[in-house]
Amino acid sequence: MRSDGTGLPRGSGTVAQGLATYAAKCEACHGAAGSGGIADRLTGGIGSLAAKKPVRTVASYWPYAPTLFDYVRRAMPYTAPQSLSDNELYGVVAYLLSIDHIVPKKGRLDAKNLAKVKMPNRRGFLSLESRDFDGNIERAASHR
Repeated sequence: MRSDGTGLPRGSGTVAQGLATYAAKCEACHGAAGSGGIADRLTGGIGSLAAKKPVRTVASYWPYAPTLFDYVRRAMPYTAPQSLSDNELYGVVAYLLSIDHIVPKKGRLDAKNLAKVKMPNRRGFLSLESRDFDGNIERAASHR
């Protein structure tokens, strides 16, 4: 899947549905509300990346919501990768993003609106997908 949402599947999920899926299939490793457990913390940390001890989470680090969806789709849950339905995936992503107030608590995500989600650290990365990118990272960084 691309950062612009190209390749996202049909389906949708609400924050409430995502909470239920998260509790059943994610919380054992990632902790309540994505606070961390035996696996990485998923929530919080916005604005911490320049700190001495950055908190790398979905909200603080991930630049695009569609690529988050794609990662979760391919790699999670750890014990059964690729076992979540598309509707469950949209719900889990909606739930995680709602914790950090990126989507509303009563939100619903689908292919059209997931691509429009503005992640807090989107400008913290250089896009290599730009049609204007000529391969020079330094020049690209100076044009942000």
